[in-house]
Amino acid sequence: MFIQTEVTPNPATLKFLPGRVVLDEGTAEFTSEADAEARSPLAAKLMAIPEVSGVFFGFDFVTVTKDSGDWQHLKPAILAGLMEHFLSDAPVMAPGGSAEPASAGEEFYEEGDANLVATIKELLDTRVRPAVAQDGGDITFRGYREGTVYLNMRGSCAGCPSSTATLKHGIENLLRHFVPEVESVEAMEAA
Repeated sequence: MFIQTEVTPNPATLKFLPGRVVLDEGTAEFTSEADAEARSPLAAKLMAIPEVSGVFFGFDFVTVTKDSGDWQHLKPAILAGLMEHFLSDAPVMAPGGSAEPASAGEEFYEEGDANLVATIKELLDTRVRPAVAQDGGDITFRGYREGTVYLNMRGSCAGCPSSTATLKHGIENLLRHFVPEVESVEAMEAA
């Protein structure tokens, strides 16, 4: 088994491509060992590696975030954990430990803005999320209020130094172009 590794715009996160489907649908993010142990044997194995602070699963990739340390020393342990897991054919998610759907978390917006929100979500799903997934992350819609779109940044996007530029110069400009009612875009923590 050959696992490719890609750098992401976030220097604290690496993207691993095992050459197979990781999650059939949705995404899953783990930021604590307890959550990983409850929901995913693979995430638990990766979170047990010292200095690993986060794991994110997409359709065909795994991103791993470190809180300290050198990738040169962490990468072999991560690759070994991934290889061991995928060669064992063990499930990625534990029974009952589900992935989060793309719209995980409670959304908020005025009932009268439903059509506008549907357009925003379609733009995010078709134009933004595929590009962000290439960098090992995900961006999900959280809400819309008074011209501001609120998004949740996950995976390599969370804590990325360039995420503010992505939000302001990329996503905000795209949404403002197609949906004139959008005035700004803000990041927000998951519920």
